[in-house]
Amino acid sequence: MSSDPLSQLIAALATGAVKIVDLSQPLSAQTPVIGLPPPFAPSAPFSMQTISRYDDNGPGWYWNNISMGEHTGTHFDAPIHWISGRDQAHGATDTIPPQRLAAPACVIDAETDCTADPGFLLTRAHVENWEATHGRIPAGAWVLLRSGWSRRVGDAFINAGPTGPVSPGPDVACVRFLVEERDVAGFGTETVGTDAGQAFTFEPAFPCHTFMHGAGRFGLASLANLDQLPPTGALLITPPLKIEGGSGSPCRVLALISA
Repeated sequence: MSSDPLSQLIAALATGAVKIVDLSQPLSAQTPVIGLPPPFAPSAPFSMQTISRYDDNGPGWYWNNISMGEHTGTHFDAPIHWISGRDQAHGATDTIPPQRLAAPACVIDAETDCTADPGFLLTRAHVENWEATHGRIPAGAWVLLRSGWSRRVGDAFINAGPTGPVSPGPDVACVRFLVEERDVAGFGTETVGTDAGQAFTFEPAFPCHTFMHGAGRFGLASLANLDQLPPTGALLITPPLKIEGGSGSPCRVLALISA
């Protein structure tokens, strides 16, 4: 076998020794979108209009126009998405260095906790307990919260109640710990956004967005199939669309794992 690492990867993919897991949800008109109360401007839902489909408008080809907000479905949050990251160098989807779009992943399984408490908050203690079993989170790795939320559909996915949406996410101290003491690449979740549903009540509000993007880190939301990943050892491929000045985009997140 070749000693070249890329040749070894190609061979491992061909033999099935390395498996690719799709962590993305399909996009459709039914894809849930974060709702903001007035007076804030809403994000448009996904829509698709046929240009031609082997018909008089184009007899030999099929294609569509699509429209949506940048943060629709499984999507990537770039640093400039949040006011705290607006001055980050290389903080837009077209300027992020490509080597930052492939990184290892640490998957924290909190599905049992999230089933019992839909508003579960991931704490520093939870992360340190995970590290006691799986080792320290390496610098430059993604931290992914496995909650089982991706199996929810319709209104249950947003899970809005009298006090607003209720969904799991990290607490303030956890986010600061991951950024300042673990130097992570970013935080990913199965929910519609990287922050907990009630994070608008935190101090500061929306800490995952505030601290992650303020430090030039990334977010991944509406992930799926995290139950197929090991706690460590997966490689995430996370390129957003190369939108000039983009704050994020839908993306097809892939994970490479040993079979």
